[in-house]
Amino acid sequence: MTGKERCVVLLSGGLDSSILAYWARDRGYEIYALACRYGQTATKEVECAIHIAERLGAPIKVVDLSSLQEIFTGMTTPNHVTLPPASKFRLIFLSTAVAYAHTIDARRIFYGAQGSDPPLYHIWRKNFYESFQTVARLATGQQIRIEAPFSKTRKSAIVKLGLRLGVPFESTWSCYLNGPKHCGTCPSCLHRKKGFNEAGVPDPTEYFQ
Repeated sequence: MTGKERCVVLLSGGLDSSILAYWARDRGYEIYALACRYGQTATKEVECAIHIAERLGAPIKVVDLSSLQEIFTGMTTPNHVTLPPASKFRLIFLSTAVAYAHTIDARRIFYGAQGSDPPLYHIWRKNFYESFQTVARLATGQQIRIEAPFSKTRKSAIVKLGLRLGVPFESTWSCYLNGPKHCGTCPSCLHRKKGFNEAGVPDPTEYFQ
């Protein structure tokens, strides 16, 4: 036992969640990382999550949710906007994190929603995760806290924080696609580029364009 407070970090291998994991370490938490395979095209993000956890010296659980993919096929928002694959699974990610926290006796769950996220990611809004926290407490009988520390922070500020904390940006993956480089044109790549550009921080990411 380390004497540190345990937390579960939802670690996708992306920029925000990787910076969040480093933030949690900086705050003195004992990190237990959780990554999910859900049938995503960008399987490289799980590889990056494992690498980041190893860099932090944190144990990581990789949960296979890919068998659920067929029930989420074609899911859209009420405005008929097709959601990226990960957004369809986020409720399941949080449910899995609650179960894991209960198992390891952790009282905090951190995930990387941030202030520049598009509004269609309604599951990441504060009123949702506070309500979900209430359900988690009723289900487990534990005072679990679900927190998104970056929920009011813009991407550029998070990038600056990552630089200060020594996050290996080149070891994170944001692209919706697999490959030796980020595609550079999907919404997630564009969001990543914008964050580095607005932060004035050199972007070590290799893009196809």
